[in-house]
Amino acid sequence: MLAAGAATRFGSPKQLLLLPYVLAGLRAAQLEEITIVAGAYRIEEGAHLPLGNAHVVACDDWARGPGASLRAGLAALAPEVDAALIVLADGPYLDPRAIARVVAHHGDGPIIAASYDGLRGHPLLLARSRWGDVPDDGGRSLEAMLVPCDDLTPPGDIDTPELARELRARGRGTQPGEAHA
Repeated sequence: MLAAGAATRFGSPKQLLLLPYVLAGLRAAQLEEITIVAGAYRIEEGAHLPLGNAHVVACDDWARGPGASLRAGLAALAPEVDAALIVLADGPYLDPRAIARVVAHHGDGPIIAASYDGLRGHPLLLARSRWGDVPDDGGRSLEAMLVPCDDLTPPGDIDTPELARELRARGRGTQPGEAHA
């Protein structure tokens, strides 16, 4: 999970607010390992943020862009890991069913991404063979096979407190990790 940014548009460490929701979605998908990449802000276990089986990796050069954070997370994975599932810490509505769909296509191509209404989104599955191709601006520029998740709620992209309030007002995200139909 990429959680290294400065959250300048949000005005405070949104990662700390949204991380429990994303972690719940990842845990509901029963992934073997969860790695969180921190950068601008420290991410530590606490009452508000139970990390459980997730471990945190620090990315000292996070300001170079999301690619630097992604490369730091990939470098922390064990040598036998052949692919990584990438999600963003500001996507609190991550649906475990989207994870299952993307993972089901593991082996169909080196880069596989969920799509919502035809637009590429997260999660993204990145085969080890492409880890060295990640540019500083992240994996967005790497061509991916798209897996339709049109019937699911996209994970979201919370960049401002106003957007967080608006989404809560619509009744979404009231429970960490809840799946939305």
